[in-house]
Amino acid sequence: MTSAEVDAFLSGERTCRVATLSHDGPHVAALWFVWDGTSLWLNSIVRSQRWTDVIRDPRVAIVVDAGEQFQELRGVEIKGTAEPAGDIPRTGTPDPDLAEPELLFARKYSGRNEMIHDGRHGWLRITPTKITSWDFRKHQF
Repeated sequence: MTSAEVDAFLSGERTCRVATLSHDGPHVAALWFVWDGTSLWLNSIVRSQRWTDVIRDPRVAIVVDAGEQFQELRGVEIKGTAEPAGDIPRTGTPDPDLAEPELLFARKYSGRNEMIHDGRHGWLRITPTKITSWDFRKHQF
């Protein structure tokens, strides 16, 4: 995919799979996410396994994919590092660094212009070190 196609794909899909390294091996979880064109943002329960994992070892791999048949498959893999952002857990205190991901998240998942904070979640900002994409729809079979 081109860079613009990757941006459009990541902006439209709703679920990613996040792989972290736990103390006893790999851990994979499905999560909602937003893409701001530079970073991928995860809103995660602070007491979750993935949160514990990235605090100990910030390396992550993330896959976002779509398609049912082989010739429809497309996706993006992001390898990078995760870092907590903002207050933890997130209380909703105004934070200019979180304004864009929170607006994107609220619009994408609730159709609103502001996020509701439950005091259990925090933000993880994923900074990509490598992005790989594929789109089998572009091939003739």
